[in-house]
Amino acid sequence: MVKARTGTAKHRPLFHVLVLSAGFVAGGLLTQVARRFLPAGAVKEFLTTGVTPEIGPLPIDLIILKFAVGPVALDVSLLSLLGVLIAYLIARSLF
Repeated sequence: MVKARTGTAKHRPLFHVLVLSAGFVAGGLLTQVARRFLPAGAVKEFLTTGVTPEIGPLPIDLIILKFAVGPVALDVSLLSLLGVLIAYLIARSLF
């Protein structure tokens, strides 16, 4: 008889999505604080320069309803990745 695994194994994908989302939100907050309060210089440029991939606008035509979604962009910087790492380490220590 095979015993089903208990614990967080069946919740693993949702757990990872929540940690990743919380990390990007926290990292985005860190990035905005650094952009606002750090003095101009190399450190500010290094920490807050990001890559911003963008998708859209995406037109959707449903015959009776026509609309566009987007553009949707994601601003990824070093501080946002640091936020993801911190969120992961906290979540790993709690669960």
